[in-house]
Order: sequence, then C-alpha cells, then structure tokens
Amino acid sequence: MSDLFRTMRNSLNRFIHRVVRVICPCPPQRSEEEQRLIDQQTASLVLYEYSSCLACARTRRAMKRLGLNIKTRDVHNEPKWKQELAEQGGKDQVPCLRIADDDNKVSWLYESRDINKYLEQKFAADA
Repeated sequence: MSDLFRTMRNSLNRFIHRVVRVICPCPPQRSEEEQRLIDQQTASLVLYEYSSCLACARTRRAMKRLGLNIKTRDVHNEPKWKQELAEQGGKDQVPCLRIADDDNKVSWLYESRDINKYLEQKFAADA
C-alpha cells in the first residue's frame, strides 16, 4: 500500500470518526433489566465492518441510536475476520451482520439499509 494511499485512508478515517461523534444520537434510556434482555438478544449478532466505511458508519450509528451492544469485527485490521466473512458469508463485502438464531442456524445480512431495517424492526423501542 502506498504511503499516499495510507495517509489518505487514515485522514478519511479520522474525519468519519469526528463526524459520527458529532451527529451520533443518544441511545434510548432503559432500565438495567431491559438493557440486559436486549444484550442477551444481541449476543448472537456480529457486525463485520471497518472504521472508514461510510455504510458501516451508518450501521454503527443505528446500533448506537437503538442502544445495541453488538460485537464488531474489523476486516481491515484483522485478516482472519475478512477470511471468515468471505468463507462463511459468501463474500467479503461490508457491512455484514452475522445472525445466529436459537437453533444455531447462521444467516448473513449484507447492505447497511437491510441491516438497519432488521435492527429497527427487531429492537426499536416501540417494536
């Protein structure tokens, strides 16, 4: 990777993090018990992403707005996550949400709009 490309990527990464901090919504107010139940439900979810991806930032923003503690796996900083995503999910596109159901059946949801819609339907306060 060229030094110029690395510098540009790092600058973009810092810019995205600043913007997300400024516009990121506050999570909903929940009791400890309510949050514990939500955390149990999200324990089987994993978001494959990387920090300078705008679509990934949209999904992280939705997770914060909904107060969801979902594990993330950065495919740029950890090659094993990129390999896992490609081998198990079928492609190395991010963001991708790995969803394991109660029977340990795993599905892979790509596209930030689809992921955000899924999270909204499953975890929105009025759902």
